[in-house]
Amino acid sequence: MKKLKLVMIGNGMAGVRTLEELLKLSDELYDITVFGAEPHPNYNRIMLSPVLAGEQDFTDIVLNDLDWYSRHGINLLLGRRVVKIDRVKRRVIADDGTEAAYDRLLIATGSRPYRLPIPGNELDGVIGYRDIADTQQMIDTANTHRRAVIIGGGLLGLEAANGLAMRGMQVTVVHHGKSLLERQLDKTSGDLLQKALEQRNLTFCLNAHTAELLGDEQGRVREVCFTDGSRVAADLVVMAAGIRPETSLAEQAGLPCDRGILVNDTLQTFDPRIYAIGECVSHRGIAYGLVAPLFEQARVCANHLAQLGFARYQGSVTSAKLKVTGIDLFSVGDFLGGEGTESITYSDPISGVYKKLVIKDDMLVGACLYGDTCDGSWYMEQIRTNSRIESIRQHLMFGEQAMQP
Repeated sequence: MKKLKLVMIGNGMAGVRTLEELLKLSDELYDITVFGAEPHPNYNRIMLSPVLAGEQDFTDIVLNDLDWYSRHGINLLLGRRVVKIDRVKRRVIADDGTEAAYDRLLIATGSRPYRLPIPGNELDGVIGYRDIADTQQMIDTANTHRRAVIIGGGLLGLEAANGLAMRGMQVTVVHHGKSLLERQLDKTSGDLLQKALEQRNLTFCLNAHTAELLGDEQGRVREVCFTDGSRVAADLVVMAAGIRPETSLAEQAGLPCDRGILVNDTLQTFDPRIYAIGECVSHRGIAYGLVAPLFEQARVCANHLAQLGFARYQGSVTSAKLKVTGIDLFSVGDFLGGEGTESITYSDPISGVYKKLVIKDDMLVGACLYGDTCDGSWYMEQIRTNSRIESIRQHLMFGEQAMQP
């Protein structure tokens, strides 16, 4: 039987995981071609922070080496960015003129860093933090310059700040919120995190709004200016103020997009021959930027590409974890709590442990853990399965071990 042609645009974690799942289900159905804009095989993007911190090398975070693609007969085209999808002729065209025909197309273009639309955002030394090239630029800059400013106090920004500090830079984190990681932590745990990072010589400017970046005579950034008139010197500015789904290619091809490429519960776009997965998609109005939901999408997408057709993706319960050695935090679900919820908290300032569990209708709906996160996955499972907790309520704070007979 003649094989179908599957083309994948993007060579990141979500897309390649889909191929892995597909090959488990059917390794004879497709001739597979992969276009990767970067010159590297698939690597673990969430482990860029340990590379920046000097705790790992790039070779340590490669997930699928070139031999893996070869063994599975995958035609891997690196360093080639797809610039057009021709849905009528069912082909894609790359920036070097390479074309590939498809019977099924998988768009896995990921996301791009959000650059604040302020004067000076194109100066030398102003970068995003998204891939290994950004990481290498930060490592190189740390060898020649001293002062770094991170704009954004989210997970990625704090990991960048910690890595640059470990490489000897003086680092200031600028954040518009009143506490760090306000999307992942409540204020109590956010304050604990800030104190721990200040002990690592990080400086914080909270509730601050960047107005413009000033450069020197050579066109390199030298100063960050805030709306209140204050300033901070900088040789490097890392924009870590969020991401945007990379939808330009899909939009150009006429696929409906709204804060992501619109997909249904089978990860199909409005064109049934075209699937999309990962940070570039919007599913039921949500664009996921964390790895676990993307891997759940991958299993469903692979099921349909394999023509089995029974899996459905219905959304994910998301959790957050900071990849900074020596600092443990974890949050999942509705950890802030709202109307109709009640919270149970445990705080031990001496050991630096803080736990908050949020309950609604006798079910755990959220958890925020700092200093002791060993029960994070167990709490997440209780939330994901909507388990009733009335019988274990007295022991819930003490985690899975307390449930053992």
